[in-house]
Amino acid sequence: MAGETRAYDPKVYVAALLERFARDRNVTLPPLAEDGTGYIQRGSAVVTIHVLEDQQVLLLLAKVASKPELDATRAKRLLTLSFLETSDAAFALHPQTGDLYLRILRGLEGLDYEEFEELVHSIASTADQWDDRLAKELA
Repeated sequence: MAGETRAYDPKVYVAALLERFARDRNVTLPPLAEDGTGYIQRGSAVVTIHVLEDQQVLLLLAKVASKPELDATRAKRLLTLSFLETSDAAFALHPQTGDLYLRILRGLEGLDYEEFEELVHSIASTADQWDDRLAKELA
C-alpha cells in the first residue's frame, strides 16, 4: 500500500551490509544466521558479527588469545594498548571462556555501509596485527 512503512529489522539490514561487503570483494561469505551471527576472515583474523537486536547494537569480535595468563602488569599493558593502539577496538576477556578478544560495539542506529566496512577493517587489521604476538606473550 502507498504510504505504508515497513518495520526496521536490524538482522535483515546487517545481512544486506554483509552481502555487499562480500560482493564488493568478490568473495563468498556465509550469510548472516537467523540468530544474527556471521563471520568474516581477513588475514589471520576471524571476525564474528553479532546483531544484538534487543540492545540495538552491532558487536564485532576477533579472538586474539586463548585463556591468557594475566597478572597485573599484563592486564595494565592490554588496557594501555586498548587506549593507544587498537583504533575502534578494545581488548576484552570472554566471561565464560577466559579467551582474549578484540571487540567493537556500535549502536545500529545510523550505521551505514561505509562505517560497517571501516569497523570490519579496523578490527580485522588490529587483530591480525596482535593475535600472533599476544598469543606468544600471554601464553
